[in-house]
Amino acid sequence: MTISPFDHPFLSGLLGDDEIASYFSIEADIRAMASFEAALARAEAAHGLIPADAARRIADAAFSPDVSSLRSATARDGVVVPDLIKQLRTAVGEEAAKSLHLGATSQDVIDTSLMIRLKAVAFLFAGRLSAIAAGLDVLDRQFGRNHLMGHTRMQAAIPITVSDRLNTWRAPLTTYRDRLTELSFPVQFGGAAGTLDKLGPQAAAIRASLAQELGLTDAPQWQSGRLPIADIAGLFASMSGSLGKMGQDIALLAQAGDEIEISGGGTSSAMAHKQNPVSAEVLVSLARFNATALSGIHQSLVHEQERSGAAWTLEWLLLPQMTIATAASLRLAGELAGNIKRLGTA
Repeated sequence: MTISPFDHPFLSGLLGDDEIASYFSIEADIRAMASFEAALARAEAAHGLIPADAARRIADAAFSPDVSSLRSATARDGVVVPDLIKQLRTAVGEEAAKSLHLGATSQDVIDTSLMIRLKAVAFLFAGRLSAIAAGLDVLDRQFGRNHLMGHTRMQAAIPITVSDRLNTWRAPLTTYRDRLTELSFPVQFGGAAGTLDKLGPQAAAIRASLAQELGLTDAPQWQSGRLPIADIAGLFASMSGSLGKMGQDIALLAQAGDEIEISGGGTSSAMAHKQNPVSAEVLVSLARFNATALSGIHQSLVHEQERSGAAWTLEWLLLPQMTIATAASLRLAGELAGNIKRLGTA
């Protein structure tokens, strides 16, 4: 039974995003976790901590996980990694198994897997922001000199141009695109309690090599300091919030009826003449969803002592859904910009 609207059999057509959802699939997660183990082995071999042959065997191992076993083990252990490592050790062979996962802990694997995938998602989001801005540029060229009634506090104020309104929609997009490219996606590597105690004086150098192998930022462990997660979630909430403002404006224009024409709108089962501004409405809903979820992410900043199971699990509940909500916002905003056939009055 599906309980999330983001992968619901029909609601996902409205609220989901297949491209971004693939980064939260079991296949993507396991692939990223296996990449962490392979990169860790290469980094440790480069610093003479494990044999080079063992690192090659770990990196080259053919691995087909037993997903049902992973599910049962996660229910027991609270994390997937112990059973995943057990299965990987079988796959790499007895000798290389001694070198697998050396100095790492479950949180290193899971958090780094997330950073690998979120870095790719951020790149795609930046492209979508550029596409939306380009769509608004087209509207500006077509209708920018047309007139709109400006409104303050929901009341008619003074006439403005379509360009004035478009500028308020477009201005944040460049800021968000730049912030996405500036975001840090740090490797998480701290070992049992964040001290990398098993690696001794080579710990920092191995962590730097691991980050380089994975294309992530080298940073001290952040297993109990969750600012990287909060920063990413905060940016996602801001992006969907600004797109929600665009959606709200368009819905209000559609309510008045004489200043906008949108194609591809929603039909009504009761009133055949209606064309509902569905995409605009959903942009508002997604903005409010992410604003609400962000408060939960901020709750997970209260990450007690050296590791919190409760705060960490809260992130698992919230961040994937926030990411998909942001993806849906970007998708719908791009479609909506392309569906506006008339804006303002000459």
